[in-house]
Amino acid sequence: MSDKKTVTVKLVRSPIGTRESHRATVKGLGLGKLNSERTLEDTPAVRGMINKVSYLVKVL
Repeated sequence: MSDKKTVTVKLVRSPIGTRESHRATVKGLGLGKLNSERTLEDTPAVRGMINKVSYLVKVL
């Protein structure tokens, strides 16, 4: 068992028509299709990525 904190993100809006850097950020979070979810380590880098595309994702 690991003591690391995690955060689960879900892609709730399509990145089509958004900035290229935002599409790359969504891909960097490991999210592909709509409604896909990923559980990631809760680091400042991941938090920054989530904040950048907060209008496309939901934190569960």
